[in-house]
Amino acid sequence: QVRLVESGGGLLQPGGSLNLSCAASGFTFSRYDMSWYRQAPGKERELVAGITITPGRMNYADSMKGRSTISRDNAKSTVYLQMNSLKPEDTAVYYCKAQHTTLRTLVYWGQGTQVTVSS
Repeated sequence: QVRLVESGGGLLQPGGSLNLSCAASGFTFSRYDMSWYRQAPGKERELVAGITITPGRMNYADSMKGRSTISRDNAKSTVYLQMNSLKPEDTAVYYCKAQHTTLRTLVYWGQGTQVTVSS
């Protein structure tokens, strides 16, 4: 059974930092490109950051460049998203996505974790 379980979300003040984790199981993690998306109320889901399979090329949304770092640990089948200098506009549900590196129709999503940035 394929599972992507996000964790690490929460409520924090502007300027704070957060490290999200997404633990994968049920598929060969090392063959999947991983990414983080987010969806704010009333808005479309958008890409935050992505990382390809080993050796891992990273890409970031313009809004997150310089404020976030995506990484993966293939031994733990886990992808991380470190976010710094958080702003209220970063408030959203953050989702983990797995997409096979060659069979692009093989896509899995997690259930999401809420991140709320508010004073």
